[in-house]
Amino acid sequence: MKDFIYSYPTKVYFGEEAAKKALPVELAKVGKTVMLAYGGGSVKRSGVYDEICGYLKEAGKEIVDFSGIMPNPTYKKVQEGAALAREKGVDFILAVGGGSVIDCSKIVAAQAANDEDIWEMEFKKHVYPTAFLPMAAVVTASGTGAEMNNGAVITNEDTNEKAGVLGAHASFAVLDPAYTMSLPAKQVISGAFDTLSHSMETYLGSPRDINLSDEIGEAVMRNVIRNIRVLMKDMNDKEARSELMWASAMAENGILKIGKVTDFQAHQIEHQLGAYTDCNHGQGLAVIHPVLYRHIYKDGVAQFARLAEKVWGIPAENKTPEELAEAGITALAEFVKEIGLPSTFTEMGLTDKSVLKKVADTCNLTAGCCKKLSREEILEILEECW
Repeated sequence: MKDFIYSYPTKVYFGEEAAKKALPVELAKVGKTVMLAYGGGSVKRSGVYDEICGYLKEAGKEIVDFSGIMPNPTYKKVQEGAALAREKGVDFILAVGGGSVIDCSKIVAAQAANDEDIWEMEFKKHVYPTAFLPMAAVVTASGTGAEMNNGAVITNEDTNEKAGVLGAHASFAVLDPAYTMSLPAKQVISGAFDTLSHSMETYLGSPRDINLSDEIGEAVMRNVIRNIRVLMKDMNDKEARSELMWASAMAENGILKIGKVTDFQAHQIEHQLGAYTDCNHGQGLAVIHPVLYRHIYKDGVAQFARLAEKVWGIPAENKTPEELAEAGITALAEFVKEIGLPSTFTEMGLTDKSVLKKVADTCNLTAGCCKKLSREEILEILEECW
């Protein structure tokens, strides 16, 4: 296990009526003007918007609406939110939504408190903000674990980059599984697959020796697989949604990453695919993972073999480590089909194959991958995904 420092700043309110328990207490600690950040109309249709506004009004807060945060949030949307926060003298940001809303709000919180352009700071000067507007998150769609860290995935439309940007930590997070019950089945399943992806990419990072973080990760992955299967039989199973919501948080609160350098090469490839196509994140990962893993498993065969045995339940008897690893990748590919996610980009509805080279030429190459990939091999992987 590598040396580490671990600190966790976010207070979590989890379970039934979590917002009722959290907001009266936590809002008393913040300033008068609160930006309420959200996406489209789903939070209003579900009644969550009115409920949260009620708590804000009871606390005597002035509400500044910041709506229309899109899936794959753009840097222009970040700048819009930061300008609004400055104009209205916002004291606190409350993000109500899924990963996109929370990610956008993290960077709004950073940009509103800094005169210098955040993208320029982080990607040109490699300097990271230290001043932020305080913020919190009310989660209505789980999977990304965005409420559990200060990372955000933002698309810069001017440069065709979809990248990880560091912003504010949520001071507290509200996780009530009931808030996810109105989500469409496909959104729930693709979100849950994102959790599985986070866990796999952490698990398969370096060092390869299994540590405590990895053993916890195995439990998280088994939990996600089991509860996705429960939801495939009954999308209204609240206990399964509850388990998946906490698994999403566990995958991204840093615990699984302690003592490791993570991989996340599949995420980097999918992010750039999203920059050019605006595709669904979980679906893109479902297509990429099995193909990528067939390309790299021989360079991390022991870890892939353990994943097959401990997570997918494949017996090791009478199998070489390579055969066991291959069986695990096959199990992953079959699981993708079982839960109704696409296995190819064509199934996702992508039509312009010419973007693949642009994706390969611009995606970030990660340090933790068990094999150092060339851009030519990434292009080959993408073409196999078609």
